[in-house]
Amino acid sequence: MEKKRIVVKIGSSSLTNAKGEIDQVKFHDHIKAIAKLKKAGHEVILVSSGAVACGFRKLGYSSRPVTLKGKQAAAAVGQSLLVQSYTEQLSDYNIVTAQILLTRTDFSKKDRYKNAYATLSELLERSVLPIINENDTVSIKELTFGDNDMLSALVSGLVHADQLIILTDINGLYNANPKKNPDAIRINRLTEITDEQLGFATAEGSKVGTGGMQSKILAAKTAYDLGVKVFIGKGTGEDKLLAILNGDGDGTYIEKEELPILNSQKQWISKFSAVAGRITIDQGAEIALLQHGKSLLPAGVIDMDGEFSTGDVVEVYGISGLLGRGEVLYSSEQLEHSMGKKTSEIDGPSIEVIHRDRWVRS
Repeated sequence: MEKKRIVVKIGSSSLTNAKGEIDQVKFHDHIKAIAKLKKAGHEVILVSSGAVACGFRKLGYSSRPVTLKGKQAAAAVGQSLLVQSYTEQLSDYNIVTAQILLTRTDFSKKDRYKNAYATLSELLERSVLPIINENDTVSIKELTFGDNDMLSALVSGLVHADQLIILTDINGLYNANPKKNPDAIRINRLTEITDEQLGFATAEGSKVGTGGMQSKILAAKTAYDLGVKVFIGKGTGEDKLLAILNGDGDGTYIEKEELPILNSQKQWISKFSAVAGRITIDQGAEIALLQHGKSLLPAGVIDMDGEFSTGDVVEVYGISGLLGRGEVLYSSEQLEHSMGKKTSEIDGPSIEVIHRDRWVRS
């Protein structure tokens, strides 16, 4: 089997027992499976939940805390315990680990995005196993609305992974909730993710985790749009990850022969960047962008909204609605004076408002 770059996401429900504590049998099962994947020559990044689940008992909680301060305190205690367990047990297989804590800002800010990619690339080059989690102790939005499912999708796109494996306590995607409907039918393979599939999934998480099946499907769609094949399901035994790579996993595969591949710059623009403003263009500029692959010139801009600087990302609208996103070479102030004018009539910072290499179609 050729060498692949794999992101493995392990959810809290796949790590813990009925009491919400780390299940050592499950944990060591994951350790052995990861070690086998590494031994086979693959590059592996682990996105592991479990920090809050590891820590809340130490703080005297009888169940996972529901308040933000409770979650953050539990994560602060549990993260070190979780990584220590991984580090100690993986060292038995001569695997060196590295802890990386990320927030969404590490993806939305271009310089931090580049630094994260550079660090992860160097660790993989050195055969180190990065263990990634959200920085739960300081993040607010992530704990309130997000989860490690989406983090694993963003990481898989960031490192241009070949495969994202999301391990959970349900063996794949069903056409109904299998815990409530005994007639639910599993979907073994998908080539796209539709609103119908999203409708099948529940948003309800477990007692020790935040992400239900719906969050996993949303994460899978994000990774898939970034050119990464996805598996969602469960597995037992030390060969489970290799079995998944071989197509024999107990779950749902979301893949097709050829996936669209975005380079790092366009990936950041498309999925990670924060939108700073909006530009509206005329029909001629729309045709040039969408049909002829041209850059956007000031002459084609008919309206703008928001305050943005050079290097910010804006949404571009035409007569047919949202067309895509692009990184602007003009500030909003500069564009206000130049829009609608021919190139010969302006003294702007650039010929293009958005260069075609910094443009991503919706």
